[in-house]
Amino acid sequence: MASKKTVVELIALQCSECKRKNYTTAKNRRNTQEKLELKKYCPFDRKHTLHKETKIK
Repeated sequence: MASKKTVVELIALQCSECKRKNYTTAKNRRNTQEKLELKKYCPFDRKHTLHKETKIK
């Protein structure tokens, strides 16, 4: 059965330095069409780095 596209989409946040997916969150596609970029704590680098939106596989 085909899944219906919803307004709220689950996304992963990937660290721009170590390239690991550290966080998951939900995003409303109607309100924000562009990709999210947030400064979050990376436990592998042990510092705050830029995390960009990627798809969850």
